[in-house]
Amino acid sequence: MAFLTSVPGGAGRGSTGSVVALALLVAAAPCRAETLRANFALSLLGLSIGHASANGVIEGRNYRIDISMRTTGLASLVNDTRGAATAAGALSRDGLAPASYANTTSNTYETRTVRMALANNIARAVHVEPTPWDMPVRIPVTDANKSNIIDPVSALIMSVPASEPLVGPAACNRTIPVFDGVTRFDVTLAFVEMRNVETRGYSGPVSVCAARYHPIAGHRPDSVSTRFMAENNDITVWLAPLPMAHAVVPYRMALRTTVGMLTVEPAEFQLSGRRQAADR
Repeated sequence: MAFLTSVPGGAGRGSTGSVVALALLVAAAPCRAETLRANFALSLLGLSIGHASANGVIEGRNYRIDISMRTTGLASLVNDTRGAATAAGALSRDGLAPASYANTTSNTYETRTVRMALANNIARAVHVEPTPWDMPVRIPVTDANKSNIIDPVSALIMSVPASEPLVGPAACNRTIPVFDGVTRFDVTLAFVEMRNVETRGYSGPVSVCAARYHPIAGHRPDSVSTRFMAENNDITVWLAPLPMAHAVVPYRMALRTTVGMLTVEPAEFQLSGRRQAADR
């Protein structure tokens, strides 16, 4: 899952924008063009703090995903955070094979851009500007840490074995190895239950998963926010099925932060180029 892209590597600035990537997603179809348009509402302690959007297209075996977010209202007065990210690559039987990833985030303090070229699920070239000021005290990211990984945006599309149903344990139970250009971490998902949901553009079943964040490299070993996230057992992700691609993607997420619960809920979840799962 998104998962938690750039979740606490340092002082925690702009972490709201980082967490939001968990819920920005796109559907994938291996045989014909398919698009997604989704809008999400961000809330903290029940108060609206921002919005996010996702747009994606899958044509043949290729995909591209564009996401964006911005804080609004009182949240923007405290820390005006905004971000945009994109990823592109190919679909395979083993999952996604990303080719490129780019992310730009800005807040009251700074703007940072990350660009990454990938091949065979290996980060071949990474450019980060500016380099985090505390890089010398972070746990070094080795070449091995950059292999067998997926970028945070592409990680939002999760394939399910062809022999397994799209709603149930097989949708959730997995470990996702993520590298965002700065930090390397795993996100593990575990099945909790099934639910039915309805929002503009989608109606049908979802799988509810418990999520855990496991830092590996690129973070500060003394970071309070990293320790909080690693010990956080109050993260849930709801996954919606994509029958044509036999995959699932995040539909909703809830995450406990140091100041309360952050939720990302869909206000619109429109898929075109296929019938909705509920119509099948």
